[in-house]
Amino acid sequence: MGRLPKRQRVAAYAVIERGDSILLSRLAPRISRTPLWTLPGGGLDHGEDPRTAVVREVHEETGLDATVSEQARVYSLHNPHATHGERLADYHALRIVFEGWVPVDSPPPRVVEVDGSTSEAAWIPLADVADGTVSVTTLVREALADHTAFQRQRLAAYGLIRRDDTVLLTRISPLGHHAGSWTLPGGGVEHGEPPAQALVREVREECGIECTVGGLLDVHDVHFTGTAPHGRQEDFHGVHLVFAATVAADAEPRVAETDGTTDEVAWVPVADIEAGRIEVLDVVRHALSTQP
Repeated sequence: MGRLPKRQRVAAYAVIERGDSILLSRLAPRISRTPLWTLPGGGLDHGEDPRTAVVREVHEETGLDATVSEQARVYSLHNPHATHGERLADYHALRIVFEGWVPVDSPPPRVVEVDGSTSEAAWIPLADVADGTVSVTTLVREALADHTAFQRQRLAAYGLIRRDDTVLLTRISPLGHHAGSWTLPGGGVEHGEPPAQALVREVREECGIECTVGGLLDVHDVHFTGTAPHGRQEDFHGVHLVFAATVAADAEPRVAETDGTTDEVAWVPVADIEAGRIEVLDVVRHALSTQP
């Protein structure tokens, strides 16, 4: 037998995780007679940028609008005797794999492209992939073996603001981590911004009032992996500077920032926190423990 025709294909894919699941596309029956799932993605059009291609392919195969990372990994597959339709070919595939994410309020995935290479899209539990309950392509396993959640460290300033036997707290909106829980007023320190000024700005935005910042009470931190408000899976480390702060005696807090990560603000009895009658983040208990 003579030399087989050479065929090279360049494709772009995305690893898109949410919590304990991964977004996968099921190969169409004409490609795999048995159920076989792969990463959403596909071949680059001539002259097409890989990042543009993967966003397009994710939308065609899942109906979702993805954002992808700047960096990627490249996987090479060479099969000198591959079957394509009824013909054999010396096949070489280059697969560019990005990290991707979609908004947390995205609708359920669905195939948009008609007569494409995939027939279904779904969020598949990672545990089902790991134990073989769901059959996946080699590309899925290779990409997951190399994949790590994006590492993000955030510096934030928070204020412990007391009034008699109450403390000023804000409730986290559905746009933030730990939605529905209560925390201290405050938030991220912008690049070059003095932490005390950041706290004044955050209290103004979240509570609609002015505060005076006192001394630094302590430094608190949290470390966890989860889905960020914008949809990216993150290995998150939060470093919290906890300041003592005061507000005017007649200050009436109200949510001033619209469409933010705070949806309610209130003076909360410390006794309710200590008794567990209100769900608060650990930074609240930690801040209260710094004072008698």
